[in-house]
Amino acid sequence: MDLELTLDRVAHGGHCVARHDGRVIFVRHGIPGERVIARVDRGDEKKRFWNASVVKVLDASPDRVPHFWEQADALKAEQRETLPIGGAEFGHISLARQRALKGEVFREQLSRLGGLDPDTVGFEAVETVPVAGWNDDASNLPDDGLGWRSRVSFSVTSDGQLAMHPFHSNELVTVGEMPLAAQAINDLKLWETNFRGYQRVEVAAPSSGEAPLVVLIPRSSNKNPKLPQGSAITQASGVVVIQQTRGSAGDGRGSLHTLRGRSDVTELAGERELQVTGEGFWQIHRGAPRALTEAMLEYADPQQGDSVADLYAGAGLFTAALADRVGLTGHVLSMEGAPGTSADAAHNFANDPQVIVTRGRVERALTHVMRGGSLDAVVLDPPRTGAGKESVAAIADTRASRVAYVSCDPASFARDVSYFAAHGYELRKARVFDLYPHTHHMEVVGLLAKNEA
Repeated sequence: MDLELTLDRVAHGGHCVARHDGRVIFVRHGIPGERVIARVDRGDEKKRFWNASVVKVLDASPDRVPHFWEQADALKAEQRETLPIGGAEFGHISLARQRALKGEVFREQLSRLGGLDPDTVGFEAVETVPVAGWNDDASNLPDDGLGWRSRVSFSVTSDGQLAMHPFHSNELVTVGEMPLAAQAINDLKLWETNFRGYQRVEVAAPSSGEAPLVVLIPRSSNKNPKLPQGSAITQASGVVVIQQTRGSAGDGRGSLHTLRGRSDVTELAGERELQVTGEGFWQIHRGAPRALTEAMLEYADPQQGDSVADLYAGAGLFTAALADRVGLTGHVLSMEGAPGTSADAAHNFANDPQVIVTRGRVERALTHVMRGGSLDAVVLDPPRTGAGKESVAAIADTRASRVAYVSCDPASFARDVSYFAAHGYELRKARVFDLYPHTHHMEVVGLLAKNEA
């Protein structure tokens, strides 16, 4: 069903809000203020709202620009009678307007879910982050929102071609480029290799400058995975297979087999080099490790001799900076739930006596490890779902005076801010970074301080 709609404000999730006959419709691929023809793609008469996608623009916003990626362009997809692939849903919007829209979403979420006025925490605008490694010169880099992804995930068709999914669709669309990916990933030309027998292909281009690592996830019917053939395979630093029946490929519950080369990459964290194995977590944007570490250190403000915790620590990006700041007279508790990634952290800090690496779920393990003890500061970088009420309570029990909260979702961040408030913590500062250009996603770093009353 096609409807003529005038798009109102932006909503969290990459949609614009419109109304038709009293029903709210969430519309993708538009810009607030536009008049469009939108196709309802998830309609149900019994639902309070519908979802739709723009298929024709009647009155365009001055911020509409040609999409940089034809396969993700909704208007061109309509001409081809296909669906646009996901992952670049803001690509038709100028970067300046993208960031303004993300700022509006952050303000709305913090106000509605956190009960706070964004102006009181110093938020002014979404910040641009150069697409540059830790030690790279970013002065002459273009701000085009491309080439920032150091990690990319592809699906695989039944006949072995790389593909991606449209939004909320099981359909697969084959791809022959990935403009958001780092040049090292595009240079591999993985789409020229046949991956028959595999269901997903992951690729990681490390900040150390090493060749990318290719991670293969086989189909359940592929009991004896073989090394694919092609120039991409020979150019990669390593090719590994992760066989897993549940969970994510990076949570350590599967088995990892090396088909060729190495099974890990080396990532830079300031002056340190950290090992990240297989599909272990690392910040996707090439400039994120430095930008987020600097913001985290400003807010957590670790001092020599402090006792601090890095929760949801991954392989130890923030742990590294904290360990250097607190020194040998301090202590850093580095906690991560995924076994494989926690093993990487244990390896990375084996020679740092001030670091204690612990594997466990924060909401359970933190209280057990602390045993009533206290901390000077806590850093947390939870998954998109946020920390949650139990983890916030466990953090509050440490009596830390400063909490630096790094979040990739403004809604879960704002919700958790309200949970912290119930334990006497106040959000004092917040910054928002555009670490996911051409998508609706953003990264938030907030300072929560314990009220003295």
